[in-house]
Amino acid sequence: MFKKILIANRGEIAVRIIRACKEWGIPTVAVHSDVDRDSMHVRMADESVCIGSHQPTNSYLNIPNLMSAIELTNSDAVHPGYGFLSENSNFAKILEDNKIGFIGASSKHIEMMGDKIQAKRIAKENGLPVIEGSEGGVTDIAQAKELCKKIGFPVLIKASGGGGGKGMKIVHREEEFENLFSTAKSEAQKYFGNDEVYIEKFFQNPRHIEVQILAGKNNVVHLHERDCSVQRRHQKLIEETPSPVLNDEIRKDLFDRTVQMVSKIGYMGAGTVEFIYEDGKFYFLEMNTRVQVEHPVTEMVTGIDIIKEQIWIAFSGETALKQDDIKPRGHAIECRINAEDASKNFQPSPGVISMCHQPSGFRTRVDGAIFQGYKVTPYYDSMVCKLICHGRNRTEAIQRMNRSLDEFVIEGITTTIPLHKKLLSHKKFINSDFNVSWLDNDTIV
Repeated sequence: MFKKILIANRGEIAVRIIRACKEWGIPTVAVHSDVDRDSMHVRMADESVCIGSHQPTNSYLNIPNLMSAIELTNSDAVHPGYGFLSENSNFAKILEDNKIGFIGASSKHIEMMGDKIQAKRIAKENGLPVIEGSEGGVTDIAQAKELCKKIGFPVLIKASGGGGGKGMKIVHREEEFENLFSTAKSEAQKYFGNDEVYIEKFFQNPRHIEVQILAGKNNVVHLHERDCSVQRRHQKLIEETPSPVLNDEIRKDLFDRTVQMVSKIGYMGAGTVEFIYEDGKFYFLEMNTRVQVEHPVTEMVTGIDIIKEQIWIAFSGETALKQDDIKPRGHAIECRINAEDASKNFQPSPGVISMCHQPSGFRTRVDGAIFQGYKVTPYYDSMVCKLICHGRNRTEAIQRMNRSLDEFVIEGITTTIPLHKKLLSHKKFINSDFNVSWLDNDTIV
């Protein structure tokens, strides 16, 4: 097994990875910025190295500093978590060239699936249905308008080089197109250093479904699906598994096609293939070549530790899992707890946590890195922890989540806990009568 793993991340995912490493008996190295020196992941790791100032470009995105930390600590593997450098093919290639284990996809596959246009083409070539739209990047506005007339409004303009809602614009009418096309290109350049965009047919009322896979050299398995349709401006708030809207026939088709594509491209490691689903049909959206924020709901129903599986595949090249052995049980729901004021347009709420009481109990899990006295800074993502609850069925999972949210106390900062309480008790959520546009169209807060 690896002798020492450096975690190139921070916060709850760094803590999550350290826990998995401890169970393997593998020493860990935490890296941190100057403002994170007292963080939970730093306290839990066997060693820690400060890699720069609070600006991510000076620390968590600083490849030379990370390479120095790897050399300084004699680490022989790196786990990137999610975000930051987790899908940076250049970082993965540097590690490969230096014979350092990268606990993630190969640089080739990160590059292959990171380009949304290329990923769409690969998915289509390997049997996955794709959304009608441009075959590649679009730069000529006249050509783009003609394409839009052909597929019909509304359309979605998306940045080729990234996600998370950046460089993404919905165009409902032809007269809006020129302005939004220019805005999308500008945002794509700003956030991803690449102004290339592509155009797709926009679905009005889709669900967001994703399939978790684990792949070794000779075996690819799926860990069933997650439904991530409770979103605000393309940012997920609640995830659950199984999806309340899929039947067994659709599931089998979805899983078979996903495993077939992943196998054909020779992918290795953990990954997630994402789809939109509407009117009984699913369409490929993208593939994430890393662990997902929402991986705990899959772990709760399958009993499989995805992080430990990632580490084993990275070391051995294989997964010992067999598809017939993966039998999900019950229903799991995850709420992302953010340091935001939902009543003020989700304004960030940095500050010091003056009191913290986390829920516990039967089939209740908190993935986080917060504690009383912890300082939430304004420099990073606002998610402070995740609450995951498991039940025998969806109703029991919702009941357990409501009980757990009532127990959760975080004082000193404003969080989205009150919003989650509203969402979990809303009749649309209870009846699973929602789609990705729900919170953008309804006044919940």
